[in-house]
Amino acid sequence: MQQREARPRLIQALVDAFSLPDLRRRLLFTLGMLVVFRFIAHVPLPGVDLEALRELFERNQLLGMLDLFSGGAMKNFSVVAMGVYPYITASIIMQLLVPVIPRLRALSQEGEAGRRRINQFTHWLTVPLAALQGYAQLSLMRSQGIIEYAEALPTFAMILSLTAGTMFLVWIGELITERGIGNGVSIIIFAGIVASMPEMIGRGLIAKQDMVGLIAFTILALATVVLIVIFTEGHRRIPVQYARTAFRGSRMYRQSGSTHIPLRVNTAGMIPLIFAMSLMIFPGTIASYFASPEGMDPNFANTLMNWFNPGAALPVGLFYWGFYFLMVVAFAFFYTMVIFEQMDLARTLQRQGGFIPGVRPGKPTTDYLNKVISHITWGGALFLALVAVMPFFARTITSVSVLTLSSMGMLIIVGVALDTMKQIEAQLTMRRYEGFLK
Repeated sequence: MQQREARPRLIQALVDAFSLPDLRRRLLFTLGMLVVFRFIAHVPLPGVDLEALRELFERNQLLGMLDLFSGGAMKNFSVVAMGVYPYITASIIMQLLVPVIPRLRALSQEGEAGRRRINQFTHWLTVPLAALQGYAQLSLMRSQGIIEYAEALPTFAMILSLTAGTMFLVWIGELITERGIGNGVSIIIFAGIVASMPEMIGRGLIAKQDMVGLIAFTILALATVVLIVIFTEGHRRIPVQYARTAFRGSRMYRQSGSTHIPLRVNTAGMIPLIFAMSLMIFPGTIASYFASPEGMDPNFANTLMNWFNPGAALPVGLFYWGFYFLMVVAFAFFYTMVIFEQMDLARTLQRQGGFIPGVRPGKPTTDYLNKVISHITWGGALFLALVAVMPFFARTITSVSVLTLSSMGMLIIVGVALDTMKQIEAQLTMRRYEGFLK
């Protein structure tokens, strides 16, 4: 019954949002910024052989992953070819450094001012990371004969353009967060993935594929979406009680209240997938530079490329996807523990006068919360690992090779859509409450 009522409520939320001038302005601003992003994504750098670039993307999995975050801009090698990927890398590095460096840990505990300072450090780190990634991409393109220029000045101009394009997208994302709806950086990635879907669906319709396989592929994709929604919204509620003292005149009164802490089953989000995929693609990419050409006897580099090739035939393909499964589970536990340690819920509860019924404050509360998060993380880690290997099952079961079931892409689409709809409903609830008060 609740699921039947939820669907029209989401549609009604969009209708109500456009009926309110303030929210309508926010939504139109978000759409306008996305139009700017898609326009810039089709402005290529000069001197690029697009045909050779297209062939390179067909055989290089790492570039395909980077193109996912650039929203297809990398296939055109536009000025925003790197997308917001350097900013995401900088954010992950800063999250890992906060619990290690005492100064950053102290900043994270200073509230909004500390978070703004850490965000500033993230922006500074993005610039050199973008420049390094831009130089690496140019070197790769030049080695493949895609870029003709080799002089220092044109190379510097290209690196500067790519870095400026990344920072421009980060600026657009922050504008969307401030003046629009949702998380701007996530929405930019979301828009890029959605923009590439019609082309992929068109290839699937034009290609001669088995109709039964296409139907099975569609059912598997819908089942994956349902699974992502369930685990994205799933959480464990930890009951919390607060005991406060209030003074009225010369008398002291004890006041109490109760609430709960929602511990998410998938606390790590899609970060474990990014870590695992980067490590899985790296050995094959390095080996490709040392492999023997076609027609010659294969060396160890050719064998390594085959092991770390997601499209390898069975039984070699089982090594890649099995190792990928284990890597996602390991990184899910690692990243969840890092994030959970930064939250420091036990100290926050003790500082606010809260406690978990039946658990003593201090170290017993910390041990209890660590035990709970360890148990529920198994569900989130296995869920992420299953979604990660879903493309393997989709290709094996359905034999559909034209369409691609991207695990990270589906996680991003579903997660961003749910988060944006929640923010729209929160904005509507706040305005209805303000209208009621007036």
